[in-house]
Amino acid sequence: MKFDKTKVNKILVIKPGAIGDVLLSTPVIENLRHNFPYAQINYLTQSFCKDVLTDNPFLSRVLTYDLKKGDSSYCLLKNIHDQKYDLIIDLFSNPRTAIITLNSEAKYRVGYPFTWRRIAYNIKVKPRGGEVHNIEFNLDSLRALNLKIITNVPRFYLNNVHLEFAESFFAENGMASGNVIGINPCGSWPTKVWYLEKYMELAKKLCKDFRILLFWGNEQEKLDSMKIKDFLGYGAMLIPKVNLKYMGSLAKKCLVFISNDTGPMHIAWTLGVNTVAIFGPTNSHLQGPENQNSIIIKNESLPCLGCNLTRLQDCPNEHKCMRDLSVNEVYSKTMDFINSKSK
Repeated sequence: MKFDKTKVNKILVIKPGAIGDVLLSTPVIENLRHNFPYAQINYLTQSFCKDVLTDNPFLSRVLTYDLKKGDSSYCLLKNIHDQKYDLIIDLFSNPRTAIITLNSEAKYRVGYPFTWRRIAYNIKVKPRGGEVHNIEFNLDSLRALNLKIITNVPRFYLNNVHLEFAESFFAENGMASGNVIGINPCGSWPTKVWYLEKYMELAKKLCKDFRILLFWGNEQEKLDSMKIKDFLGYGAMLIPKVNLKYMGSLAKKCLVFISNDTGPMHIAWTLGVNTVAIFGPTNSHLQGPENQNSIIIKNESLPCLGCNLTRLQDCPNEHKCMRDLSVNEVYSKTMDFINSKSK
């Protein structure tokens, strides 16, 4: 279908999750605003990703749904249909989002033609998921419309309330930003998580020279972080229960943020925090940090890196990507990174 941008006044971008994936899609929003300065631009995502998009100046509205709370698919379909969008860009193109897009009756429906879902889109984007970084994969949707791309930089916005919270937290706990290392030992995929025992040993080495601030999201992650704190006995503390914005403000105060491939890791590097990203089953060239303030640590000896397996029991190599990645290697590379930043 031939695309006429003069007929577009109302746009919806769809990406249900996850946190890092939604964050890596934010260049699409900024580029859309450049091409459609007066259009209404909305974004549909799951509720747990809302904070990634809150305060984004290029968005008109963030629409959310929550599958865990039993949000009705019928209501969601009806809601999007009744809003009468001119352009829908489906950056996920799974069965649910394809049906939402098709049912919308939008004049222009952009998406990736995976299997039967191709019928949902009248402007199809060639998938390059295994070829280019996730940011560029998302921006291909705009290239399919011949729109001008002015940036490929993800944005995570903090306001003064978030920043003042972090300043107060650090001051109340006697922490100086130049002497605190943030550690996020958690992750949504078991295969992406470096072992908790290794994080304990790493934190033990680091706490000789630095304060350790442990990050967590859900209750299980809190328990894991508590184990690290208890193991150290001193020099470490957990962040309080906060949303992604306040979590980001705390990460921003850290000298370095060490993490598995997770949403918080992407938030950290996007905010310009010195980030140490530990990778295994995901491809760092496709999903890793994209700035000069980050390093990627992975078990370079393995040919199976980037396998994308999500379950430990499916790994034919006994999870060597994480199991054989030594504490000494991560510590040494982290210290070299810190020293390089102090020059």
